[in-house]
Amino acid sequence: MINFKQLYFIILIFYLTSNLSAQKTFKKTYYDSGQIKEQGWLLNNEKTDYWEFFHKNGNVKKEGWFKNNLPTKYWYFYRPNKTIEKEGHFKKGYKTNWWLFYDNNGEINHKCQLEKNQKNGYCLIYEKRKLVKASKYKKGVKINEWKDFSSFKEDNNLNELR
Repeated sequence: MINFKQLYFIILIFYLTSNLSAQKTFKKTYYDSGQIKEQGWLLNNEKTDYWEFFHKNGNVKKEGWFKNNLPTKYWYFYRPNKTIEKEGHFKKGYKTNWWLFYDNNGEINHKCQLEKNQKNGYCLIYEKRKLVKASKYKKGVKINEWKDFSSFKEDNNLNELR
């Protein structure tokens, strides 16, 4: 029969060995040129926490968070010249909520509501920082479109907007 001290010792050994196998490590990988390709944390060989990915020229390509090897939380994506390309939320590896998409000058050219990587909700199109048209999607299928902001505003009871 196992006494209390022996049981405590067995539980302590189990706890210590299970925590040792679940340690985080910092990982970096490189292009053949020697330029850094990606860096971030691993937990049990799965990406976790904050990661950065780089273009071959050394500029950041994308940055964001992982949980259980899947993108989560808010992410940013950049072109090789450092201008922002897009940004948005991930949940369990899927694009979700509002995503912003930028032109080559770093100005927002459209933003869309996404759910599980598909357009689901509104997509708003901008030119020179002004909303010029909009569409509504359901599970990736366009169900309505407005060719100007006035009709969009009227159809969606947005008379308070300027």
